[in-house]
Amino acid sequence: MSSISDIPPATTPTSDSESDIPKITLHWLEKSRSQRILWLLEEIQVPYEIKTYKRDPKTNLAMPGLKAVHPLGKSPAVTIGEHTIAESAVIVEYLSEHFGAGLIPTKWRDGCEGKAGGETAEYMRYRYYMHYCEGSLMSLLVVSLIANNIKNAPVPFFIRPVTSQISGKIRAGYLDPNFVSHFGFLEEQLASAPNGGPYLCGDKLTGADMMMSFPILVVTSGTGDRGPADLTKETHPRLFAYAELLKESESYKRAVEKIVALEGEYTLF
Repeated sequence: MSSISDIPPATTPTSDSESDIPKITLHWLEKSRSQRILWLLEEIQVPYEIKTYKRDPKTNLAMPGLKAVHPLGKSPAVTIGEHTIAESAVIVEYLSEHFGAGLIPTKWRDGCEGKAGGETAEYMRYRYYMHYCEGSLMSLLVVSLIANNIKNAPVPFFIRPVTSQISGKIRAGYLDPNFVSHFGFLEEQLASAPNGGPYLCGDKLTGADMMMSFPILVVTSGTGDRGPADLTKETHPRLFAYAELLKESESYKRAVEKIVALEGEYTLF
């Protein structure tokens, strides 16, 4: 484990005084979903430090040191003062509520404060995508990764047709039809975003976009084994344009620079 301490924000923190902000530490695991939390920290411009952890080269799981932070040994995890917070959506919501209110859409329509059904379209999309990302979309990408690992497993040549067949059945029977549904849905959602988009929840970047950045950038990276092989700029132009828009954020670029400084390269998955 190594660390980079007291990384300064790009500009003045959003708080009136840095002394008002408890110590924030991002526990970073290589090739993990931690990247979107690092992006968030750069966007909200608060001082933080990073502690890095490596994966076991045999199991690809996090080394045991991360379990000292959280019993499950998972990343991302953030310590803020005396709190340890795990799960990406919880971290994004917590940090946005305290330091990045602009990343949460206005909740109520005028005159509807506190009433069920009185929420804005932007806010309802925000809440949906905060949960959809891990609850629906990422599960497909994990199964895709497992199927690809089965296909490419180092087995004797006479067993390889069996592993290829198993992988092919998972992809054809489960992954491909779900990929068609989900990415068609996202293409339509971008087309119908409030205020004309270009973000999923409207015309402003939100924490939900940061959550969605991981799976979207993975599947638009050009490697069919991480998603649908037929996902292209021609079939899903809005999805690819959205991915490019996210990457153009200055805070995203700063996060990538820090990842390269930590790992020597920027790899999502």
